[in-house]
Amino acid sequence: MAASMNKVFLMGNLTRDPELRYVPSGSAVANFSVAVNRVYKDSTGERKEDTSFVRVVVWGKMAEICGEYLTKGRPVLVEGRLKSRTWEGQDGQKRSALDVVATSVQFLGARDKNQQARESVPGSNMDNSGNRNSQSAGYDEIDSIDIDAGSEGPIPF
Repeated sequence: MAASMNKVFLMGNLTRDPELRYVPSGSAVANFSVAVNRVYKDSTGERKEDTSFVRVVVWGKMAEICGEYLTKGRPVLVEGRLKSRTWEGQDGQKRSALDVVATSVQFLGARDKNQQARESVPGSNMDNSGNRNSQSAGYDEIDSIDIDAGSEGPIPF
């Protein structure tokens, strides 16, 4: 059998705030889309820009963190794998989509003012009153958390 690999890296901006839900088993799942731009020159030498919109699914603790701290427009680096899904639409037609199931999400860029005013995330260097806490790691240190791949179930849509 021939070797194969299913690995995806995407860097782009969120097109909307993440949607955080919990499946009946209690696992958290977050869905969001990332806009990924490509700049190139066409055959005439004219500069062109192409944007792709990619749906991302995140599971577990990282889903909860994404749901709380990511917002529309925030740049992210997503590492994961492709997952295809099919379903029958209300009109009876078969539909299909290709999503990225994230194994790692890194928050890029600076936090906005609304995020700085929120309560601290576990592991951040601020307590709930905004004071520095030397016993915990800084926010930037938790910008990337690996997801336990065993916690995922079927993708709920």
